[in-house]
Amino acid sequence: MSAAALRHLSRDPAFAALIARVGPCRMEQDRTSPYEALVRAISHQQLHGNAARAIMGRFVGLYPDTDFPAPEQVLATEDALLRGCGFSASKIAAIRDICARTLDGTVPSRRSAARLSDAVLIERLTTIRGVGRWTVEMLLMFTLDRPDILPVDDFGVRDGYRILYGLDAQPKPRALAEIGLAWAPWRSIAAWYLWRAADAGKKPKPI
Repeated sequence: MSAAALRHLSRDPAFAALIARVGPCRMEQDRTSPYEALVRAISHQQLHGNAARAIMGRFVGLYPDTDFPAPEQVLATEDALLRGCGFSASKIAAIRDICARTLDGTVPSRRSAARLSDAVLIERLTTIRGVGRWTVEMLLMFTLDRPDILPVDDFGVRDGYRILYGLDAQPKPRALAEIGLAWAPWRSIAAWYLWRAADAGKKPKPI
């Protein structure tokens, strides 16, 4: 992770102390295609991680000749088989829309995405059924390695800010967006550290 990002965030004493406690940013990138990342994101919505992984395992298992099915393969798959994996009707509809919108170019390849701004990608991808702004922000951060994304609707990010600054309540999303302007162009890294602050806040204090 860029030393410039850590220097920039460390101008704030609270962030400097958090960075000192947590250490270097270890934000992992998944390196999949935007199409695959969106399908996986839909599968995880409103599910415990283990349950979502089991469903995805059954889904990928429908297509033994490939690491991950192409959109055409999924569109040719009967609903009954997809339901058998554990997908709800609404998730099947969302996955089918992701496939269709991949084929029509709305969902770009990694190479094409590199030529598009964060704002354009958010605007395009949130037109897909079941895909909201937060989902696209996670794709931008963890699949496309965009360094300046602040998911202000994320509970953990807002709670991490509350804990870091000793507040009684979380900031509202709009307020956090204004606050976060000071962290640009490294707001993704700031978000990662705020998640770490939230995680630390969940741990029981020693007696």
